[in-house]
Amino acid sequence: MEYEVSHWLALSLFASFILLLFTGYPVAWIMGGLAIILTAVSVFSDFYFDTFIGLDWGYSSIMIERIYAVMNNWILVALPMFIFMGIMLDHSGIAEDLMTNLAKLFGRMKGGIAIAVVFIGVLLAASTGIIGAAVVLLAILGVPLMLKHNYSPELACGVVCATGTLGILIPPSIMLVMMADQIRVSVGDLFMGAVFPGLLLGGLYALYILIHAWLVPGAAPAPKNAEPISTRLILKVIWSIIPTAGLILAVLGSIFFGVATPTEASGVGALGASLLAVSRGRLSFKELREVVRQTTKTTSYIFALFVGATAFSLILRGLGGDEIIENALTGLSFGTQGVVIIVLIAAFLLGFFLDWIEITLILLPLIAPVMLSLGVDLVWFTVMFAVCLQTSFITPPVGFALFYMKGVAPKGIDITMIYKGIVPFVILQILTVVILFNYPSIITWLPKIAYGN
Repeated sequence: MEYEVSHWLALSLFASFILLLFTGYPVAWIMGGLAIILTAVSVFSDFYFDTFIGLDWGYSSIMIERIYAVMNNWILVALPMFIFMGIMLDHSGIAEDLMTNLAKLFGRMKGGIAIAVVFIGVLLAASTGIIGAAVVLLAILGVPLMLKHNYSPELACGVVCATGTLGILIPPSIMLVMMADQIRVSVGDLFMGAVFPGLLLGGLYALYILIHAWLVPGAAPAPKNAEPISTRLILKVIWSIIPTAGLILAVLGSIFFGVATPTEASGVGALGASLLAVSRGRLSFKELREVVRQTTKTTSYIFALFVGATAFSLILRGLGGDEIIENALTGLSFGTQGVVIIVLIAAFLLGFFLDWIEITLILLPLIAPVMLSLGVDLVWFTVMFAVCLQTSFITPPVGFALFYMKGVAPKGIDITMIYKGIVPFVILQILTVVILFNYPSIITWLPKIAYGN
């Protein structure tokens, strides 16, 4: 009976969390509040009805140690540094130069401007990782330009929304840093494992644009009177790419070649982005203050979620929530691959209603031990899990990239156009997961090469 009561409470805890999300109340306080309420219910039941259902104040006090461990974690120091790097690079104005020059370089081909957006998106992903900044920047720079050249509004919006989310996958990704901390794997392994999947996804976006422009000529026509390609134009493009490429090399290269840990590399990136802003005359005291303010707000939001999720996960485990998930997954008769597929489908569906942070902090730590017991490579699984979570940014009703896009979209762009535009890119993300599932070496090859095993 005690077993049944505690498990019913675990299910009610998770169901209450999902329902309360729709109230708009801060997620961190929802998770922390529910943890306190369930502990109080358990203690009350034990004191007045002599029915112990798995929790007491002694167990719940472990929460203090867990939260201290989170705040004392050396790996998580990389989060504010990478966030600072991304915001500072956004303020440096490098992306504007890239957009102008790449649009001219690719401008003579059908879909060329959209290809330029994808190319810039990949560079921004490898140097910022801040989804809101990337989507807004690409929308402001790319969408008016594509509409000016008679691109389909749906294609223009879809390209920007999908490409802007690549930063959550391509390292240095703050999502991968958080995942590595939650499941106790190397950040470097996840960074290296995500490189080729991120490039594969960007390549599929570009391929889709070319095919779509060829099949539907009016969707992405070649601009009229485009500037001819010249040596001077090519040199301008190369010159505008060098600063961003240099920053990427400094950050990821120092990690991949063992010169620095990801935490140390995040400091290199923050310094490098600041120097780039100085070199372009874009680092006034006012700009620095704004960058620090945005970094503080974003970091505070993430760490508040860490605190709430730590409390929530502890209580969920105390009520046997991890046992429910483990028994449900290991009880499936689909074999190891079937279990992995079920989990990835669940992550994809949860992305329609939950933010990637909640899924990462609550669900992933519960699933990872099951994957490990089944003999699944955690790096391979986690990168695929990350690709599934990337779709949460562009799937309604809580796809944040869609809201970022709508907030800065030119007049005439409505939410229906944005929803229609992202459908092909969601399909491409699912296709990427299928490819990674069938060809795991795309993920595992680079980490094995780096460590020689």
